[in-house]
Amino acid sequence: MTTQPGERKLTTILSADAFGYSRMMGEDEAGTLATLKSHRAVMMAHIADHGGRVFNTAGDGLLAEFPSVVKAVESAIRIQRDLSERNAGLPEDRRLRFRIGLNLGDVMVEDGDLYGEGVNIAARLQALAEPDGILISGTVFEHVRGKLQLSFDFLGERAVKNIGSEVPVYRVVLDAKAAPGRPPPARAGVPHGGNWKRELAFGAAQAALLIAFFFTLNMLTSRSLWFQWPSLVIAFGFGLRAIYLLRR
Repeated sequence: MTTQPGERKLTTILSADAFGYSRMMGEDEAGTLATLKSHRAVMMAHIADHGGRVFNTAGDGLLAEFPSVVKAVESAIRIQRDLSERNAGLPEDRRLRFRIGLNLGDVMVEDGDLYGEGVNIAARLQALAEPDGILISGTVFEHVRGKLQLSFDFLGERAVKNIGSEVPVYRVVLDAKAAPGRPPPARAGVPHGGNWKRELAFGAAQAALLIAFFFTLNMLTSRSLWFQWPSLVIAFGFGLRAIYLLRR
């Protein structure tokens, strides 16, 4: 399908790059390049099998788009599992391990290439991922939760370079599956909904108002100081709530 200059569309972006590629090239250019070509061929095959299209292969990286969010995540999983098997047959220092980031966003289309924040976020997630790992944005998570038998770890809302707002980030758990018929655990590690900062700030404001109330009441009704005792209880309660929010 042809596109007009300046056209925009909503699509799922997969960004992948090889971890430690520059070091490996410095040690063995020919061998590393051969491994890169072999691994990239595997990646491109899985992308095509899941209805995706590769639109950029600069350096050791790869960018692809998918019309289906679910298929994009499935493709990323197949890629990492297949590459892990292939790397197992290589010496430890010659294993080329990839990091993958996925984002659903609005992009600009120009001569078959894609640009814009939708692409940039996928690239930032890829840079945050561990080798052999997959990170997805909140927009991807909302479309795949309950549709794939997978578990996801919520890593928090991250500030990423050149992106105006924080991005909810999830790690795809590749070594475990969610129980059949149940949605994956939504946001392990922080409160459900990603609003823990707001909840913490609201709790702090409540505690401060209650302490101020008891202090004012104490000053107006008694010459002896007693407000510190209910204030300590309030502060202790807020501390427990803060620990719960940060550890849940």
